[in-house]
Amino acid sequence: MKQRHPSRLLLSEVPGSPPQRVELFALVNLGLVQSLASGLLSPTEAVERFYHADNCLYVRRNVRKREAAAIMSRGTQLPDLFECLPAEEARREFYHELETIRVLCLQLLGQKRSPALADRAVA
Repeated sequence: MKQRHPSRLLLSEVPGSPPQRVELFALVNLGLVQSLASGLLSPTEAVERFYHADNCLYVRRNVRKREAAAIMSRGTQLPDLFECLPAEEARREFYHELETIRVLCLQLLGQKRSPALADRAVA
C-alpha cells in the first residue's frame, strides 16, 4: 500500500483540461522557484513535495511538452548541486537553474496566451 504525504502534490490528481493543467503546472513551478530562492523551501523538500518520480512520469506521459520535461529534470537535480560542487559554485548554479526553470515556465504560459491578451499586458 502506498503511503501518501499530506504536502506532496500529485499532478495526476489535478482536475481540468490539458491546457488548464499545463497552466497550473507552470504557475506552481513559479511558486516553487520563489520559495526555493527565498529559502522557504529546500531543494530536498522541493523534490519530496513536487519533483518526485510520480510527477516526472506524469509529465513525460501526459503533458508531453519539452519545457515541462526540462523543468522536472532540472527540479529533480537541484539537491545534487550541493552534493557534488563546492559551496559557492553550487549556490551560483542553483540560482542559474532556478532562473532557467522560471524562463521555461514563462514559455509554457506564453504558449497559452492569446496575442491580444499579451498586447494588453504590455500596454
